[in-house]
Amino acid sequence: MAFLQVHADDDMLVALSNFQRGDVIRHAGQTLTLLDDVPAKHKFAIRDFGVGDRLRMYGIVVAKARHPIRAGQRLNTANIVHATDDLIDRSTITNKIPSATNAWQPPDVTRWHGATFDGFARQDGRVGTRNHWLVVPLVFCENRNLRVMREAMLEELGYATDASYRNYTRRLIDLLAEGKSHDQIVEVPLEHFAPADGAKRIFPNVDGIKFLAHDGGCGCGYDDALNLCRLLAGYINHPNVAGATVLSLGCQKSQIADLENELHKLNPQFQKPLYIFDQQKLGTEQTLLAEAIRHTFAGLIGANKAQRQPAPLSQLTVGLECGGSDGFSGLSANPAIGHFSDLLVALGGKVILSEFPELAGCENNLASRCTTPEVADRFLNLMKGYESHLVADGNYFENNPSPGNIRDGLTTDAIKSAGAARKGGSSPVTDVLDYPEPATKPGLNLLCTPGGDVESTTAMAGSGATVMLFSTGLGTPTGNPISPVLKISSNTELAQRMPDIIDCDAGGIIAGNETIESIGGYLLDLVVAAASGKQPSKAELLGQDDFVPWKRSLTF
Repeated sequence: MAFLQVHADDDMLVALSNFQRGDVIRHAGQTLTLLDDVPAKHKFAIRDFGVGDRLRMYGIVVAKARHPIRAGQRLNTANIVHATDDLIDRSTITNKIPSATNAWQPPDVTRWHGATFDGFARQDGRVGTRNHWLVVPLVFCENRNLRVMREAMLEELGYATDASYRNYTRRLIDLLAEGKSHDQIVEVPLEHFAPADGAKRIFPNVDGIKFLAHDGGCGCGYDDALNLCRLLAGYINHPNVAGATVLSLGCQKSQIADLENELHKLNPQFQKPLYIFDQQKLGTEQTLLAEAIRHTFAGLIGANKAQRQPAPLSQLTVGLECGGSDGFSGLSANPAIGHFSDLLVALGGKVILSEFPELAGCENNLASRCTTPEVADRFLNLMKGYESHLVADGNYFENNPSPGNIRDGLTTDAIKSAGAARKGGSSPVTDVLDYPEPATKPGLNLLCTPGGDVESTTAMAGSGATVMLFSTGLGTPTGNPISPVLKISSNTELAQRMPDIIDCDAGGIIAGNETIESIGGYLLDLVVAAASGKQPSKAELLGQDDFVPWKRSLTF
C-alpha cells in the first residue's frame, strides 16, 4: 500500500510514493480517482469540501478549505490554510485530566530493567553524559577574546576537529607553488587527504572545552539580559559541565552579580570551579587572556580527575527536537521518538518537549494529559501569552512552516504541529516550564521555546537535557556545545545522502520493514551508548556546537 491514513477520522491520505493524475485509489471500501499528481509525502482529500470546511489529520483539525475541494485533489497552499480545533473550556479539561493520566499504559520496559549508562556523577546527585569545560562571555563584546582563547587552546590540547580541512588548504597551497593551474586545483577532492591524527588529548577525561559565543548581553531589554544570565547559569550548572570560565567586559546589562544570583537560585550548594574575569578591571587584553587561559588550564587539571561510573537510566534527561521536517517526519521519526519518550518515562527518566509554535492545535490533547489542573493552566497560559506576543508583532503561528517544510508536504502549521507533538509520546505531562527554567520532575516536561531549531536545542540544554534526539526529514547539522544531539532521519534516502549527520534511519517505518516500536527501542539503546561516551553523535564528530539564546524582547 503506497498511502496511509494516520487516524480513522482523517479526511486525507498521505502518499508514501509518487502518484499521478488518473491513478485509482481504493481505501476503506471507497474508490477514487486522483485529480492531480501527488508527490510522496503530500496529502490528498478523500471527500469533498466546501469553502471554510475543516479538514482533519492525526484525528484533529489541521486546515480549512480556501476553495471547494473535490475528493482526489492534492492538498496544498492554494486550496487549504491553517486551522485548529477550538479550545475546550477549562472545566472540561479539568474533568478529563484524571481519566487521561490514569488511563496511560506504560510500555513494557522489561528489556531495560536494571540497565545503566556510564556517566559522570556530580556533587548535587545528578549524572552527566559528558565532562566539558565552558568558556562563557557575558556580552558579545568578549567574543573576540573568546575566539583568541579558542584558537590558543583547542589544537594545542587536542580538541580541534577540522584538521582535515587545514591539511586540505595546505595541500592546495603546495599545488599552487608547484605551478598547478586553476582547473587542476579545483579538481582536487578532499577525500584524497586523510585527516591528520589529532594531537593526543592532554586531558583524556575532559570531553571538550566549549566556547559559547553569542550576540547578547547588552543593547537589549533588561529581561533578555537577565534571561541570558539564567540560560548561562543553566549551562554552568549542567551535569555535563565540570567548570567554567566567564569573560565580562564590565559595563554590560548582563552583570556578573546577576549570573551569580541565578546560579545560586539553581543550586544553592554550587561547588564547581568558576573563574570570572572583568576586562575593565583587569586592564589590558593581554592581562585578561593570560589570566583566563592560565586558570582554565588549571581547572582542566581538576576536571580530568572525573571518571565515568554506572548510573540508572532514571538519571537521563533527554530533549526532543525536530528540524528540517518533511511529510514523513510525523509518520516515522517523530512517533519513534515518542515511543522512546514513553520508554524512558516508564523507567523514571525525564524528557523535554519544546517548540511551542509547533504544538499549535494540540493544546486540548496536551492539557488533558497534564497531571494537575495547575500544570494544564500554566501550559495554556504560556501558549496564549506566546501567541499574543506574536500577534502584537504582526506574526502568527500559521507562519511557522518553512519553504522546505511546505515543499515536502507540511502545508499548514497545524499539520506540522500535529506530527511534531508525536515526539512527546502518550505519557502524562508532569511539568510545564517557561524559558529557561530547569526540568526537575521525572516524566514529560513541556518547555516554552520558539520553533527555531537552534534556539530550542540551546534552551533544552539550559534546562538540563543531557542528551537530545532530533528528527529531520530534509537534513540539518544542528548540534549543541554540551549535550550530544542524535539525528533521526524520517526517510532512508536522507540517511543515505547525508550519512555524516544522521545517527539513526527511521525510514524503515515508511518502507514497512521496521515498526515505530522497534525504532523507539533502538533509540533507547542508542541514547545509552551515546550517554556512556561509547558512540559520539555525528554532530559531535563534526564539532557542531550551535548556541543561540532566545531574545524575547525588542533590541534597544
